[in-house]
Amino acid sequence: MRFEIVTIFPEFFTSFFENGILRRALAEELVTVGVHDLRAFTHDRHRTVDDRPFGGGEGMVLKAGPLAEAMAALEIAPKQGSGNRGQGTGNREQGTGRTRVILLSAQGRPFTQAMARELAREERVVLICGRYEGVDERINELYCDTELSIGDYVLSGGELAAAVVVDAVMRLIPGVLGNEASSEFESFGVSDAEITTDEEGVPRSQHGAGGLLDYPHYTRPAEFAGLSVPETLLNGDHKEIRKWRREQQLRKTLANRPDLLEKAALSKADCKILEAIRGGAAKPVED
Repeated sequence: MRFEIVTIFPEFFTSFFENGILRRALAEELVTVGVHDLRAFTHDRHRTVDDRPFGGGEGMVLKAGPLAEAMAALEIAPKQGSGNRGQGTGNREQGTGRTRVILLSAQGRPFTQAMARELAREERVVLICGRYEGVDERINELYCDTELSIGDYVLSGGELAAAVVVDAVMRLIPGVLGNEASSEFESFGVSDAEITTDEEGVPRSQHGAGGLLDYPHYTRPAEFAGLSVPETLLNGDHKEIRKWRREQQLRKTLANRPDLLEKAALSKADCKILEAIRGGAAKPVED
């Protein structure tokens, strides 16, 4: 898989690519990255990439010209039908494989783990880093397939967002993680096609989060700063451990992201645990 990043601050990514999992992925050529300086596609003495917005207002806007030249250099043609405002089809003739062009913007759709999994199936992802007050909207209409935001806040530019997207997507590519199951056994992991439970309604495994946040994790020592590891995790009873972990997933999700419960794959036992938690019970109600 290849990432192309278009930015006015290419040096921002230097240390990012030299550390951790991404460095290994690049060294093993599981992922390749191209960082493109937008100023290289300007033609004036000052290498100008921005200008004042039509209609007035604060701030500056990235110009369409340099961005269009950057897209041409990456062999990305305008979308078919993009001459009609808002009517671009998103289909373009590419010389090499599948390419997804993404504009990183505070006005974009939320970036989620589901979107990361979707992008991990592409052959090439182009990330346009917005800056100042944004990007000339005609670039969005002509070239971009998706407008993404990493959160409900405003950053100085899209470079941080691009780093987030690259990291989240890259770790889903086969071979990047030492243990490929690591990306499944975590918050927002892929849910099982069908939740299988034992006779008490407890999931037989925590394979995939099923739309829930991950459960708490502990390691040695068993006691730290006066706090002990939950006894359930020390007794070797795997069924009880599964029950404890499922309850903790539900508790953490209810406390931190109750919105996720609306679409989560929940069993009858899960609903019963949630009812007990909401009612203030110390432990789930037993049958």
